[in-house]
Amino acid sequence: MSALSAASVESAAVTESTEQKKPLKPCCACPETKKVRDACIIEKGEENCRDLIEAHKDCMRALGFKV
Repeated sequence: MSALSAASVESAAVTESTEQKKPLKPCCACPETKKVRDACIIEKGEENCRDLIEAHKDCMRALGFKV
């Protein structure tokens, strides 16, 4: 039974390392700031959401994206 547990742990580790090697796509980065920013732009217009737009850009930059 311990061999089964070891195999499960090993496959979980392989899955995690595989996921880490995939580069993060800009569309999937910073979902929290993106959602709030998009809702604000739809409801109030881009000119009234500058602070949320900048917050999203800061988040993207922190992840290594050139914005």
